[in-house]
Amino acid sequence: MSEIRGVLRRGRGRHRRRKRVPLKTAAAAAVLVAGSAFAVNAVDDRPECETQARPGGAHDDHRHGTAMGTCGTRPTAAHDHRPEGHGAPEGAAGHPPAGGRQAPALTPEPAAGYDRERCGNTSGRVLLSLDDWAYSDPERATRIGAQLQAQGVRAAFFLINKYASQYPQITATLRQQGHWVGSHTWSHRQLTRLTDQELQDELRNGLPGNFLRPPYGDAGPRETEVAAALGQRVCNWTIDTYDWQQSDGAFRDAEAIRTTVREATAEEKNNGVILGHLFSNFPDALSGIINDLRDQGYQMCRNTGPTTDQVPYPLQC
Repeated sequence: MSEIRGVLRRGRGRHRRRKRVPLKTAAAAAVLVAGSAFAVNAVDDRPECETQARPGGAHDDHRHGTAMGTCGTRPTAAHDHRPEGHGAPEGAAGHPPAGGRQAPALTPEPAAGYDRERCGNTSGRVLLSLDDWAYSDPERATRIGAQLQAQGVRAAFFLINKYASQYPQITATLRQQGHWVGSHTWSHRQLTRLTDQELQDELRNGLPGNFLRPPYGDAGPRETEVAAALGQRVCNWTIDTYDWQQSDGAFRDAEAIRTTVREATAEEKNNGVILGHLFSNFPDALSGIINDLRDQGYQMCRNTGPTTDQVPYPLQC
C-alpha cells in the first residue's frame, strides 16, 4: 500500500536585507495594514457552511477492479436502491451539486509510518467500522451506535454523504454517542476511475472531517495526495468480513460473519480494523464478534464520550 504523501510545503526561508522606509511613509502604511486586517477579520467571522458525505466499503474483489458500483437516488421507506444494487454498473449515481464545500484548512499529515490499513491504530485494541448506508432503515445506524455505546465500545462509521446529508441528525447522534464518523465520499464512485475534477467533487462533497474510507478501499498515490490536500487521511481495514457478499440474493448470515472474524489471524486483530456494512447482517453479528474477541484476549476501542469530525492520530483507542 502506498504511503500518504505530505502536502504542506515548507518556506524557503531565505532572508533578504530591507531598504529603510521614510517615517511618514511607514506610518501611512501601518494605517492601511490595520484597516486591511480589520476587514479580513470581519469576513472571517462568518460561520462556515456545513457539508455532507457518503460511506462505502473496500473489499478484496474491489482491489481487483470489480467495483460494486454506485448508489441510486434519495432513499424512501420503500427505497428503490436496495443493497442488492450495490454491484450496479459504475456511473449510475448523479454528479455532486456544483458549489460544494470549500476546501478545509490544511492539517499536518501523520508521519511517514502511518498504516492506513490500521487507520493509525497503535493501541493494541480492535476498531469496528461500519460503511455505506442502511438504505431501507436509516435510523439503524443510531440504534447500532446506542448498542455499542452501552457496551463501552467506540466504532467508526463511514457514511455516503449523498444520503447522510438528508439525515444530518444521524451523524450528530453517532458523534454524541461517542463514535467516529468519517467520509465514504459523496456517492461511492471508484475514485481511481475518475477524472481529476470528479475526484475533487467526490472528496469535497463527502462528509466533513479528516477520516476518509475510499470506496472499495481503492486509493492510489493520486487519490491519497488529493485527499491529504483536503486534510483527509485514508482509513481502510485489516479484516474484511465479506458481509457484502450475496448467495441466491441473500447476504452472508451473522454466524458466517462472526466466524470470519474469530478465525482471523492475531496479526490482523492486534491494532486491527474490522470492515462491515450498515445494510448487511454485520450489525446482527456485532455482539458475538465482541464476545469472541474478548474471549480471545482482545479489547475493543473504548467509548470515552462524544467526538468531533477530527479523528486523532494516533488513534486514542
